Amino acid sequence: MKYVLLPLVFIVFFISCGKKKTFKPRDVNTIEIEHLMQDSLLDVRALEVYDENVAYFATSTGKIGAISDNEEGFTEVLDYKFLVQLKQDSIIPNFRSLAATNNYGFAMSIASPALIFRMGDDEDNVVYQENHPKAFYDSMDFWNDEEGIAIGDSTVGCLSIIITRDGGNTWTKLSCNDLPKGTENEGAFAASDTNIAIVGDNTWVATTAGRIYYSPDKGKTWDVYNTPIVKDKETEGIYSIDFYDALNGFAIGGDYTKPDANTANKMKTSDGGKTWALVAKNQNPGYRSCVQYMPNRNGKELVAIGFKGIDYSNDSGNTWKHLSDEGFYTIRFLNDSIAYAAGAGRISKLTFRE
Repeated sequence: MKYVLLPLVFIVFFISCGKKKTFKPRDVNTIEIEHLMQDSLLDVRALEVYDENVAYFATSTGKIGAISDNEEGFTEVLDYKFLVQLKQDSIIPNFRSLAATNNYGFAMSIASPALIFRMGDDEDNVVYQENHPKAFYDSMDFWNDEEGIAIGDSTVGCLSIIITRDGGNTWTKLSCNDLPKGTENEGAFAASDTNIAIVGDNTWVATTAGRIYYSPDKGKTWDVYNTPIVKDKETEGIYSIDFYDALNGFAIGGDYTKPDANTANKMKTSDGGKTWALVAKNQNPGYRSCVQYMPNRNGKELVAIGFKGIDYSNDSGNTWKHLSDEGFYTIRFLNDSIAYAAGAGRISKLTFRE
C-alpha cells in the first residue's frame, strides 16, 4: 500500500508547487502628507531618491539640496542656508533635471546656455554646455555608473539627445542622422524630470508630439512610435512616462491649461512601447505632470500627481481613485508605501495606506 501512496504524494507535491501565487493588489484609500520643507520661493521639479533614506532635489534658482531621514524622523530637514548654490559666472541655472551615479551627482539647466553640473569633486564642474539659442533640456537619467542620457527639445530638425559613456566627464550630442526625423518643434515638457524611462538597456523617451522614442541598446539605435494621446496643441502631449519592466509601461499628460480634460490623456503598453492603448477615457484624472509605478507591486499599482492632486490605480491604470487635492509636480518612491513629492513651495513625505 505504501508503494501506491508514494507516487500520489509526489503528484500532489508537484501540483501544489506548480501553482502560481495570485498577486492581490492593495486598495489604498488614504494618504498621509507631511510637509518637510516649505518656502514660498521653493520651486522643485527634479527630485530623486538615491540612498535608503535621503532625497535629493534641484531648484529653479540653481540650488541643490537634500532631505535626510533617520529613525527619529525627519530631524535634518535642510534649510535654504544649507543648500548649495550653483552658478557659472553670473548665470543662475534653472534646474529641471537631476541624476546620479555611485560616483557623482548631475544637475542640468533647461535653457541656453544649457549646462550640466557634475557634483562630487572638490569643486562643482560644468561638464557640458550648449549655446544654441533654441537649446532647452527636459530630463536626464543613467543606465549605469558610466553611461547616461539627457534629452531636450529639437534645435535642428530632430530631438536633442546627449550621451555620456565615461561616467559623465564628457557628453556628446547625437547627430540627426542617428535619430528618427522629428516633427515640427518636437520636444518634451520639463515638468517633472520623467520624460525618460529606463529598464536595463531599454530606453523610452516621451515627447510633446505624443511620440515614444525607443532604444534597445542604451541610445545607440532608435525607433519611434506614434501614440493616441491628445497632442494637437502646444500645451498637449506626454508629460510623464514610466515602465515597470521591459514590456509594461504607462504614460500620462493632457493639457495643463485645461487640467480637468480627461478624454485621451492616459495610456498604457504591454509590448515594450510599440503600441499604446488609451485607458480611463473621459474619467479622472485629467492633466497630471508625473506618473510612477509603486515598486514591488507587480505593475498593478500606480500614482499620478499634478497641481490638481494625487490619484491612485490598482489595476494597471484602467481605473483611478482620487486620494488628495494637494498639488505636486513630481514624485519618487522610497518603497511601496512611502514617497517624496515636490510641489509649489514645498517638499513632502507621502505615506499611502489601505
